[in-house]
Amino acid sequence: MSQPELHILIVDDEPPQRELLGDVVQSLGMSPVEVESGEAALELIAREPPDMVLLDVRLGGISGLETLRRIRQSLPDLPVLLITGFADVRQAVEAVKCGADDYLSKPIDLEELQTAITDALGRAATDGQSDQHPDLPAGVVAESGAMRAVLRTAALVAPSDAPVLITGESGVGKEVVADLIHRWSDRAAQPLIAANCAGLPETLIESELFGHLKGAFTGASATREGYFRAAEGGTLFLDEIGELPMHLQPKLLRALEAKEVTPVGADRPVAVDVRLVAATNRELEQAVQNNTFREDLYYRLNVVELQVPPLRERREDIPALVRRLGSEFVGAAVRLSPQALNCLLAYQWPGNVRELRNAIQRACLLCRGDVVMPEHLPAKVQALAVEADGDEQGRLSQVERATILATLDECDGNRTQAARKLGISRRGLIYKLRAMDYDG
Repeated sequence: MSQPELHILIVDDEPPQRELLGDVVQSLGMSPVEVESGEAALELIAREPPDMVLLDVRLGGISGLETLRRIRQSLPDLPVLLITGFADVRQAVEAVKCGADDYLSKPIDLEELQTAITDALGRAATDGQSDQHPDLPAGVVAESGAMRAVLRTAALVAPSDAPVLITGESGVGKEVVADLIHRWSDRAAQPLIAANCAGLPETLIESELFGHLKGAFTGASATREGYFRAAEGGTLFLDEIGELPMHLQPKLLRALEAKEVTPVGADRPVAVDVRLVAATNRELEQAVQNNTFREDLYYRLNVVELQVPPLRERREDIPALVRRLGSEFVGAAVRLSPQALNCLLAYQWPGNVRELRNAIQRACLLCRGDVVMPEHLPAKVQALAVEADGDEQGRLSQVERATILATLDECDGNRTQAARKLGISRRGLIYKLRAMDYDG
């Protein structure tokens, strides 16, 4: 017998945030009901109580805390999860005193939110929840659990219009994740426009973003629509957002809040319909403390944060990345000798996927056959022909895991063939897979 559908009331005065929370609720097989104020929430609860409430603390009318107090007067057992963009220990204590079942701060970790909802309701996620992400386009690699977790969250947030902040070291693939968010969104048929804030001249960046009229300044020989208007109906990806000059940050904030831009030289703003995805390798929280990045813009951008792990934390991706890069450079499959694979898996990759790409391009140029040997790799990589000494044991476990996964992939999942290629028994391979929590 199927369980009855649960109704979750979402109370937030920001439409993108309500939409995002609604998508998470639907991913759990539940039905979202959205209102924008505490007053509207109390009226709806009095008429038809939901199964749970997701309640923003800062609302336009009565606050979330006051709304919670009034809910508790009539429905002391109704699960209520409070959400705020301004994490504060005293406020968290006050929330618990008022009867909140849980308390989450923005940017919301969507998997944490899913867990909080299902825990509060006292049942596991329903069949409507998916632990997977949509099919990946050719060339995108996500063999590691760390990368698959990022893409699951990307798939959850993609259908909404909520801003997304993608963080991570230089070269980890933040633009790839931004492309997937756009590809999996309802805006996929419209343009994805990418701009690098660090690569735009400071004197022209306002014009590049918001456009300008002909004659607006010296050299403006023609009208320019700018990136925002070029991305109309689609997604604007602003890379290196931490490099945006302070004097332009209020204008970007207004563009996000009012959904309009004012071209340079224009008297009136122009409405725009754009979903913003930003990325940075800087610590924006530290930049806020240093007064080099506006706090209000940081919270507006950071509705959802996706942190892309560095390559050294997802070594299982390396064999598949090498195959993809090798086929890109030579047009055919490239094989790695066991020693070369060990070198690649043991190296720390401070430059991440970008550095790996350069290393494989070099190897393909130097490799005369179709097998890459350690001597074809950069000197600092080939120096790590892995030695099984004590301080390498933790790293070797990652090497072994990635080698097993790569061999399974080559054998299309056939464990008997993979065990034979690895030189171990099938039972030994199954034992190792169980130790790795491999789910196939």
